[in-house]
Amino acid sequence: MTSSHGRRLLHLAAAVDQRAVYDADSYVALARLAERGCLDFVTLDDSFSRPGPDALGVLSRVAPATSRVGLVPTVTTTHTEPFQAQAAVATLDRVSRGRAGRRLDVSATEGEVRLFGRRNADPAAEALWQEAGEVADPAAKSGDGRDDAGIRDVATGRFVDRAQLHHVDSTGSAFSVTGRSIVPRPPQGHPVRVVDATEGPARRTAARYADVALVQAVGPAQLAAVRDQLRETASAFGRDPDDLRVLASLVVDLGGGEYAAEPGHGGGGPRRTPQGPLYRGGPVDLAELIGAWYTDGMTDGFHLIPAEPRRDLERLVNGTVSLLQHRGLFRTFYPGSTLREHLGLPRPANQYAGTGGAS
Repeated sequence: MTSSHGRRLLHLAAAVDQRAVYDADSYVALARLAERGCLDFVTLDDSFSRPGPDALGVLSRVAPATSRVGLVPTVTTTHTEPFQAQAAVATLDRVSRGRAGRRLDVSATEGEVRLFGRRNADPAAEALWQEAGEVADPAAKSGDGRDDAGIRDVATGRFVDRAQLHHVDSTGSAFSVTGRSIVPRPPQGHPVRVVDATEGPARRTAARYADVALVQAVGPAQLAAVRDQLRETASAFGRDPDDLRVLASLVVDLGGGEYAAEPGHGGGGPRRTPQGPLYRGGPVDLAELIGAWYTDGMTDGFHLIPAEPRRDLERLVNGTVSLLQHRGLFRTFYPGSTLREHLGLPRPANQYAGTGGAS
């Protein structure tokens, strides 16, 4: 879908993280609000190093309460079994009818290692992100059984055509996977993969495997430089760089309502903070910033993290998004039903299509 001036419409996503909140209804409410604004997807962060609900479990609860918005939980690869994670994300894609994604992340602390007790900590971020990519690749392959492998014939007791399933034999630096997925091929083929590519070690993994790369940047020039690097690396890996969406990731504090952005937040660009680039101001000035960075070709869109979840997401949807829609920069309805359709990404071809028995 393109805008009136010929460019692909920008992509908008929002985080629905809430500190120390375990009530599922509050996450449902935020996701529904994002869906009302036609946002591409919502993210829910997760980590073994702090208390909080399981992101994948929460968004599995959100799935039947929404119908269009994409659902992207963080799934840490370092201590998670590749087979188990693939099955869980594929199941989320099934129950959401093609709206699932997976934000890859790594665990680098000794405390997280001790929670599992099965391996030593690897302090090298490069090694952890290499492993994350190695996990992403066989996870996609293991889900590439035939779309018509599921028979579900109660009368004969046949529920799967074993000839249409395929073995995956993959050995990485920290694991090996052999076998078949227990979940039929997801509606999207491969659920969308998201990587925060702000730090250097994650960029190769993002360029090679991600569908969406998030980049924290305090200015458009910094963002454009990282975007160009990601696209060049993706091309070097044999990918079409146009199949990689690069989104600027900003914390937004819209508590100022309609007041002008504070100096250094609006026209001067967000401020650098320990939590990431922070924009503080009103919804109108945020729309100006988003429109300027996008129309200048610096980004494919924005991933916005509300400082105050309910307040800021409401002002984002009712103010910023409405203004961008009025200017023809953002959609007013979902043209499709899957997250890949929202992002303008093709459904990956089944690599085993046309083959006969298991391989």
